[in-house]
Amino acid sequence: MASSNGYRETIFHGIAVSAGVARARIRVLSRTQLAVGRQPIPPEEAPREIQRLEKALVDVRREIQEVQSRVSADMGAEHAAIFDAHLLVLEDPVILDEVTRLIQTENLNAEYAYQQVVERYAASLAKLGDAYLRERVSDIEDVSTRVLHNLVGHKAGDELRNLEGPCIVVAHDLAPSMTAHLDPAKVVGFATDAGSRTSHTAILARSLQIPAVVGLGSITDAVESGIEALLDGYEGLVIVHPSEETLYRYGQLAARREPLLIQIRKAMAEPAITLDGRRITVSGNIEEPRDVESVSANGAEGVGLFRTEYLFIDRDAFPSEDEQYESYRQVAATLKPDPVIIRTLDLGGDKFQHPTVPKDKNPFLGWRAIRFCLHEKDVFRAQLRAILRASAHGNIKMMYPMISGLEELRQANELLDECKGQLRAEGKPFNDQMEVGAMVETPSAAMISDSLARRLKFLSIGTNDLIQYCLAVDRTNDKIAHLYEPTHPGILRLIHGSVAAAHQHGIWVGVCGEMAGDMVLVPLLLGLGVDELSAAPPVVPQIKYLIRRLNLSAARELAEFALASESGGDVLERCLEFVNEVAPGLLEQGPRIDLALP
Repeated sequence: MASSNGYRETIFHGIAVSAGVARARIRVLSRTQLAVGRQPIPPEEAPREIQRLEKALVDVRREIQEVQSRVSADMGAEHAAIFDAHLLVLEDPVILDEVTRLIQTENLNAEYAYQQVVERYAASLAKLGDAYLRERVSDIEDVSTRVLHNLVGHKAGDELRNLEGPCIVVAHDLAPSMTAHLDPAKVVGFATDAGSRTSHTAILARSLQIPAVVGLGSITDAVESGIEALLDGYEGLVIVHPSEETLYRYGQLAARREPLLIQIRKAMAEPAITLDGRRITVSGNIEEPRDVESVSANGAEGVGLFRTEYLFIDRDAFPSEDEQYESYRQVAATLKPDPVIIRTLDLGGDKFQHPTVPKDKNPFLGWRAIRFCLHEKDVFRAQLRAILRASAHGNIKMMYPMISGLEELRQANELLDECKGQLRAEGKPFNDQMEVGAMVETPSAAMISDSLARRLKFLSIGTNDLIQYCLAVDRTNDKIAHLYEPTHPGILRLIHGSVAAAHQHGIWVGVCGEMAGDMVLVPLLLGLGVDELSAAPPVVPQIKYLIRRLNLSAARELAEFALASESGGDVLERCLEFVNEVAPGLLEQGPRIDLALP
């Protein structure tokens, strides 16, 4: 079948990993390996080479944390957790000790020694044939590329940064850190020789809403930059030189899906009110002031979670009170009168690190969040004062993370009252009635939610950590990721109990974890009584559309079934049926069908 330009249509079959259809010209990324030569050094130069390596590791750590911070803001903490594995690779003592030994005993330059060790390490893991370990090989290759580029003075990913779009990127593989840098305005789709549906790159593509096909084998050898292609992220196809018949067929597909997209865009500007009249607040999660634009653009009603860690990372000293105040004030002023809920610092443990915070042997149970703040009281006071001063705008609320008991809440509130007294004495304005809440992230917090509710103005359920702690599951570990089950009966009962306790004491409850942005679980959360959902801004329109198509009474029936069920799988199946019934096509709706060729 010939295309309109006379070339024969060619179809490549791969694995569909991110829904959507895009038509554009191909941009093939080169697969050139970074040339690293062996350069013997005098023994006395070994300390300098080790110092070069240490500096490169520090710089790469900063780069990874910047990517992690942006991904957390744009896509949610679940996807940002992907890069925790990269940080672990970067600091792997087995690798670093061996590199140091090679530099010192064999008098090798740092980049060559590092490359040799990492390649051997990756090859050993690849031979084991385990799917989880193969994914770790990908992490190792991503991190090592960054370290080597840093050592030789090159900037990794320049080819992606200089793309002229729109285009379909074709590459042998895309590292997760490279994928996170993709600009959807320039890259309308990507296709790779390697990859799997469960790879980190595939997960990020879905979050970025960029159509993608992986596992194509050797497409990089068969195509060249500049030729026209159509990428089908539903069926896993890349069609080079698409024929008029093919374009017509996909045009019909776009026409069938467009009405739903129009309805979702319309819902974005409307309040999230169920068919039987219950209004639900739908907010956005943000990381820094520049994310406010995305909140407004997607119809979110303020900020349900302002993560403040970004101000504290990638720097040698903690930010001043004035610096923090300006950031909080800027967000509040921009979104006023919509509320902005600021979470106090959640630093340490498995979260964003800081040079002054020691690493924990068991980060999930470590020195983090409110525990860190109650120990480092000067750091905490500066943040509390900054938040209070910004609250003078009237639309700021504040919540404490990782509360596990009343004593932590009591100590935090004592410091808050102390800061209020200081500001009064200094004549600095603040909102004395600022609402203060806490996150329910630990099983203990859920179990004493009635006691917490008597002392707070709202609760916000952080489902990511609540599920991990309740089920004892590291969701970034592929070997046990299947056990990370949001619909587990134990999780649902903790959520239901927390909501009931809050409502009994006249306060509202939100959810700011990943469950809030999962279309399959939104009706269930509403049925359990949740008053507010806060998610990554790009999914807010779909959430509002779904809410506006369901009856709260039906969602309550769904929740009653879930609470009586002994199987999380049965609950998930019923949730899927519910969403497909009230919002047909929403779960299959791709982010785009773009057939215009520039």
